[in-house]
Amino acid sequence: MTAASNQAGVKTDLGVVSNEDKRRLAALESAQRVRQKQSLDLQRERILSQRTSSPARRAALEAALKDIEAQIATLS
Repeated sequence: MTAASNQAGVKTDLGVVSNEDKRRLAALESAQRVRQKQSLDLQRERILSQRTSSPARRAALEAALKDIEAQIATLS
């Protein structure tokens, strides 16, 4: 491969984006998704560990758990 083919890019409104820049951006986005999923997993574990005798509190925890699980599903 030549240096020119390694630096080949795509023209955008902001200029030329090289293939290396695309790979870096993809890696950053992937790392962000992993961190977000880890955060959601921690929130899920925290909710599951809480115990309460209050029906209102229990309903709120169940709603929060359902929301977090939906967010996790969209990331997967």
